[in-house]
Amino acid sequence: MQRVYNFSAGPSALPEEVLKKAQSEILCYGTSGMSVMEMSHRSKDFMSILDSAESTLRELMHVPENYKILFLQGGASSQFAMVPLNLMNKNKKADYVNTGAWSKKAIKEAKRYGAVNVIASSEDKTFSYIPELDIAKFDKDADYFHITTNNTIYGTRYAELPDTGNVPLVGDMSSDILSKNYDVSKFGLIYAGAQKNLGPAGVTVVIIREDLVGNAMDFTPTMFNYKEHIENGSMYNTPPTYGIYLMGLVLNWVKEQGGVDAMEKINIEKANALYNFLDASSLFKSTVSGKDRSVMNIPFVTGNEEVDAKFIKEATAAGFVQLKGHRSVGGMRASIYNAISLEGVQKLVEFMKQFEAANK
Repeated sequence: MQRVYNFSAGPSALPEEVLKKAQSEILCYGTSGMSVMEMSHRSKDFMSILDSAESTLRELMHVPENYKILFLQGGASSQFAMVPLNLMNKNKKADYVNTGAWSKKAIKEAKRYGAVNVIASSEDKTFSYIPELDIAKFDKDADYFHITTNNTIYGTRYAELPDTGNVPLVGDMSSDILSKNYDVSKFGLIYAGAQKNLGPAGVTVVIIREDLVGNAMDFTPTMFNYKEHIENGSMYNTPPTYGIYLMGLVLNWVKEQGGVDAMEKINIEKANALYNFLDASSLFKSTVSGKDRSVMNIPFVTGNEEVDAKFIKEATAAGFVQLKGHRSVGGMRASIYNAISLEGVQKLVEFMKQFEAANK
């Protein structure tokens, strides 16, 4: 069966080269005589896989030496609790910006551990924009300042990072990590679920500045304490070994493509191809405009639910899958992460043109 064009928001498409490499090694990795899925996480072979993944990620994102990289389980959603448990430890308060479903969940969880100051929200317009931030509302005594850099469901992203001064900036980067160059030194902590741009579901990357480690709340579970994971090299318990192996392959693939700069260039080209069509279309329209448009997740609608449903059905039959919008907003959404080719986006646009011509 021929592979489809997979526009899923996550778990999402993986590079074919990565899948083929994994396929060739699934029975026997190197000279180990076994699959990565079967080997001890403390074996020499797996330790080499883990070290390589960490060093490649550090190289691709230009992670400074005073930051630690962790490979954890529990998804980005576990970080909604892990961040306040470890960082909301001085003044017991933090600033958050509410830009979508995931930031709302992060805010709800953080309120269990301290005072949350919601600096701004775009909920008034169904999270279709990034709110302007008034620096006068920033709390200089906050233990940290939390943002979601890209909003998967609603298709928005921060064009510029907020300047939080001495307050550590925390970024949920799950859906745009490695899609553009971020200055890691502007963050105190970055976290990202793997299942969009990094690899398969099951691994969560945390990048944390060293001075933020070691002051977890007294009742913090051991598994939720960054210090424990750092001291044990991401192996306090058995890590998601095969997920880390696949992530390593993805990281090597990104490096082979020319690194994050090359990814950013092609991602902008892909997004422009789809946005330009949407802006000119008489049938389809983007739900986000201006500088806040995401380069990774592009929601769009026709304005008629029956036509939306017809489009999704016909697109699926033509090999363009997972275009249905999130259940909370409806419509359509094309997620065009790093593994989605420019050709794939161009073919989607051609199909949309044909559909529009047939459904005027």
